[in-house]
Amino acid sequence: MLWTVGFAVSQNVGFSPTLHNCGNKFEKWATLRMERGAKEKNHQLYKPYTNGIIAKDPTSLEEEIKEIRRSGSSKALDNTPEFELSDIFYFCRKGMETIMDDEVTKRFSAEELESWNLLSRTNYNFQYISLRLTVLWGLGVLIRYCFLLPLRIALAFTGISLLVIGTTVVGYLPNGRFKEFLSKHVHLMCYRICVRALTAIITYHDRENRPRNGGICVANHTSPIDVIILASDGYYAMVGQVHGGLMGVIQRAMVKACPHVWFERSEVKDRHLVAKRLTEHVQDKSKLPILIFPEGTCINNTSVMMFKKGSFEIGATVYPVAIKYDPQFGDAFWNSSKYGMVTYLLRMMTSWAIVCSVWYLPPMTRETDEDAVQFANRVKSAIARQGGLVDLLWDGGLKREKVKDTFKEEQQKLYSKMIVGNHEDRSRS
Repeated sequence: MLWTVGFAVSQNVGFSPTLHNCGNKFEKWATLRMERGAKEKNHQLYKPYTNGIIAKDPTSLEEEIKEIRRSGSSKALDNTPEFELSDIFYFCRKGMETIMDDEVTKRFSAEELESWNLLSRTNYNFQYISLRLTVLWGLGVLIRYCFLLPLRIALAFTGISLLVIGTTVVGYLPNGRFKEFLSKHVHLMCYRICVRALTAIITYHDRENRPRNGGICVANHTSPIDVIILASDGYYAMVGQVHGGLMGVIQRAMVKACPHVWFERSEVKDRHLVAKRLTEHVQDKSKLPILIFPEGTCINNTSVMMFKKGSFEIGATVYPVAIKYDPQFGDAFWNSSKYGMVTYLLRMMTSWAIVCSVWYLPPMTRETDEDAVQFANRVKSAIARQGGLVDLLWDGGLKREKVKDTFKEEQQKLYSKMIVGNHEDRSRS
């Protein structure tokens, strides 16, 4: 009976468009009411400087220094290859811009919305405006915590229990097509139940490009739930570090039914060992596509940061996937430095819904004149373009580490090349 219920629940992956549209209309009405009340009380509703994206014109170091020299001195860069004191202003301005508008650290905090969905976490400046909106907010709290939360916890418990039990049972079967068939449907059923536990509204695009066996699926990373968002629509081999506790129990059960690739903590640091294990997996065209998030950390779904090159060195076909969440009904970003996993899941389960779009992009292969870094950047650009995200060159590891000296040396080399290069060109002429 439990399996029948689980399979029935797993078939419905989204809400109806009518309910989604009603939610959007209600949000607009509530936001307009908030704005009108704030204007009447002369209260500032939005922050003057949010952590959103500030658009900047893409210009090179040489172009900007030329502009500074033209505005502050009669000497042009072409006529004066030597160092000019006014050049300092370029680096001072860049430093101040970085402090005021750091395009790296703001990717690791939740994006603030200029709309209200009855969740106080969307905009911390929303304050008491009217009794009507306060009553609606209170009713929303009752619905989310007293009705939706218990139901979602029950669904999550059901999905995880079925995953552990089902994969353990399937693991005892002899290898063959029947085992693969059962394993695939057990995984899909359980992941879809877990998706329902988050009330996820997912729209999948271009399903004909879904990853195939012997390939690598790479996607931008916003949240741990990215895994179940993708796995509820496809059958993947997971890659990750071996864990203890409940996660360890789940991993050990899953690997019995499916060839997932789990690494010990000591093995993860060995790049060559990881690359060898992944290469052996993708060379067997009968094995499932590997699901990898090359950013290595969660980004707040406004941008895509540097992809680690390891998964692009092994010569397999890469299937890019772009995931874009709509934060109107609930923000899926996991700020791991601020919230633990339990707190994060509680916030997800007490949101109205998790709304997202998934695009399967055409498969990509490494070209003969490309190295692994160039290939990774090409794939990253395709994902950013499709998902409407900002394409950044910065390493997501800067979330916890200092900027490497190589970044500073790169700027020094650009400036030196600009001065010395111009001087050499003029000497030849």
